[in-house]
Parts: sequence; C-alpha cells; structure tokens
Amino acid sequence: MRVVIAGGHGKIGLRLAALLAGRGDVVTGVVRNPAHGPDLERAGATPAVLDLETARADELAPALEGADAVVFAAGAGPGSGTARKDTVDRAAAVLLADAARIAGVRRYLLVSSAGVDDPPAPDRGEVWAAYVAAKKAAEEAIQAADHLDWTILRPGSLTDDPGVGRVLLAPPPVPHGSVTRDDTAAVLVALLDAPGSAGKVLELREGETDVHEAVAGVS
Repeated sequence: MRVVIAGGHGKIGLRLAALLAGRGDVVTGVVRNPAHGPDLERAGATPAVLDLETARADELAPALEGADAVVFAAGAGPGSGTARKDTVDRAAAVLLADAARIAGVRRYLLVSSAGVDDPPAPDRGEVWAAYVAAKKAAEEAIQAADHLDWTILRPGSLTDDPGVGRVLLAPPPVPHGSVTRDDTAAVLVALLDAPGSAGKVLELREGETDVHEAVAGVS
C-alpha cells in the first residue's frame, strides 16, 4: 500500500509512518520544515516538503500520485492562535481532499477530535473553541466530498503512554476519555486495511477490545 500522511512529523504521523513502513508499505510524509525530513526517513518514510497553509491543491497533488490512501494527521499544535486553527485544522484538511481529487485518490482518513459535536466549554477559552470549530468544519467538508471514501477518527485526549493494543472504537456519542498516540496510530493502520469503515465517524478511547477486533466490529 502507498500512503501519504499530511502532518508526517506530528506525534501521530511519525508513529503511523513507522508502523506502515515496518510492514512494507510505501509512505510519504508531508512536512513544512525540511529539517524534519531525517526524522521521517528514520521512521521509514519519504519526506515531501510543502507548506499546507500556503500551497495550492495542484502543488500538493504530485506528492499523492499513485497513492492508495491519504491520512490527514496535521494540526496547528499547542501555542498556536485561533487563526492557525482554521488554516491548518480546517483549510489544510480541505486542501488534502482537493489534491486527492486531482491525483485520483479516493481513500481519506481524517484525524479529528473528541468534543466537536458539543458546545465548547467557556472555561477552555477562545483558542479551544476555534480548534473544535475548525475540526468540525473539516469533518463536514470531507463528508460532503463525493470523490472520497472517507473515515473520520475522533481520538480522546491523547497521551504519550505506551500503547496497549486495546481500545474502544464506536460511533458517537462516546463518553470522554483518553487514548495513547501509539494506539491511535495502530487504529489508523487497521482502518486503512478496512474499506468497510468508509463513510463512518468513529470515536476512539482506551478500552478492552483488541485493535483489529475493534476495527472489524465497525467495518
């Protein structure tokens, strides 16, 4: 399988690249900073240097040529303001969808967020509100794209604890909770292998079900 990861140097993106490359898949990671290329190469992926906030879809499309699937795992990250929540978490996800259309790639996995269906808690501030609004808008844009076989994954609060290979994966609503980045990457791999998961919005939390069994249960 050939997979392109937008946000290839992120904490989920690097884990996903390593898992895919480790089983023999061909992986490209889209990164903005050329200095991040060596980290991707160590994970087994090929870097494609492009700024998703300024690029056009026709500039991104060549990196997607021949791919079987794309994964949007990019994010503005901690410390970014409200404007970048829109330009990265929403607009860059739409850009990837537009580039996928040009390149003829149908399979699209979007890493979204828990909580996007709920009104943002006032005590979390305007940046959090902008973040969940951007993620929700990205979901709606991807769901409206009839050229995509999309799956939307909404992890809970992400941790860097070691993965355990057991999760709760289900359509919303699901109670709030956490999940490791290791297990999130493992679920993304399993979803790429499960075409029956296309067209579904799935919440991801810590749980008791083996990753592959959990994905089979929703596919």
